[in-house]
Amino acid sequence: MKVILNGALVPQEQTLCTAQGWLDGAGIFETIKTVDSKPWALSRHMRRAVNSSVKAKVALPSEDLIRESITTLLNTEKHPKGLLRVSFDASGNWAAAHLPYSELISPAQVRTHPEALVIDGVPIKSYPYNHRLDILEQARVNGFDEALVTSRDGKICEGSVCNVLLKIAGTWCTPPLSDGVLPGVMRALVIENCDVIVRSIDVSEIGDIESAFLLSSLRIAQPIASIDGRELSQSLEFRDEIEAMALRTSVG
Repeated sequence: MKVILNGALVPQEQTLCTAQGWLDGAGIFETIKTVDSKPWALSRHMRRAVNSSVKAKVALPSEDLIRESITTLLNTEKHPKGLLRVSFDASGNWAAAHLPYSELISPAQVRTHPEALVIDGVPIKSYPYNHRLDILEQARVNGFDEALVTSRDGKICEGSVCNVLLKIAGTWCTPPLSDGVLPGVMRALVIENCDVIVRSIDVSEIGDIESAFLLSSLRIAQPIASIDGRELSQSLEFRDEIEAMALRTSVG
């Protein structure tokens, strides 16, 4: 497999980049969906990477170089459905890898993560990502597909590796960034294009959730089948609307 390292296309085994597209150490990253080797919402991901770089004090190369390198990579490592991971470390190195991706189609069984998290401000897409992957793994060990993360302020935040969209009292809503929510690309598209409000959602409202989705650039809108064993209604027409919107707005 070939990857991009600092703008050059090279064999992955000759680099410090892992087969999953991670560089050593710490830094920031973006994970981007590709279809027929074309990236979705690349401009939005680039904008978020720039914002993350300022907060993390990580230097980025020029956007022209990043885009040109990604095009070269996608033309070399082709996949019908793919995961493009671009990472930038604190020392100035950067890498991109394009991996095959299998769509998450089945509704997810979700639990509430048993420990409320201390979340300081708006998170950024940073690695190492073990703290969130550990939450996901704990959920899977216990027979679930994802975990609902809550804050010590008593607010619903997001999933372990995704945002959430919840229907409560007949209204679709998603938590605000100020409650410790990652500024997800798909979350932003849903807010801009669908009938969704942004509001704080108290932990006490978990039992009031009627229907729900997990949102991310890869899964788009994955329905939630149940939370803590309580079955939810499925809003499949709304899922189709979100997926059509994502196709319409994300390519480029």
